[in-house]
Amino acid sequence: MKSRSKTAKTVVRREKIRLRLRKKIKGTASKPRLSVFRSNQHIYAQLIDDVAGVTLATASSKDQDIAGKEGTKQEIAFMVGEAIGQRATEKGIKDVIFDRGGYLYHGRVKQLAEGARKRDEEGNCTLLQF
Repeated sequence: MKSRSKTAKTVVRREKIRLRLRKKIKGTASKPRLSVFRSNQHIYAQLIDDVAGVTLATASSKDQDIAGKEGTKQEIAFMVGEAIGQRATEKGIKDVIFDRGGYLYHGRVKQLAEGARKRDEEGNCTLLQF
């Protein structure tokens, strides 16, 4: 009997968590789901209306305005969060449901969320609220 490698176990574990979360999380047009996908080099975010089955806005580290910038992966994830927050406010979206996609709320996923909910000097949320 062959044992799975560590990465295969991690992928299966994340997929189980992702499916468990998706049973509880549904996005609507007024409050879409902010979905996160993280690869080894890049990070992607989407605002999804699950009722209509459409993607309302996207942002990723491959976007032209972000790809040319230097920084750590966490700094780039923060920039992606700011970009998705900007695109959401342009469409009139203030509240979202955060879907971490089975990843731990730590590191790049946390930085993306912090960027999307960027705060001003008084502590008020300027972009998105979760």
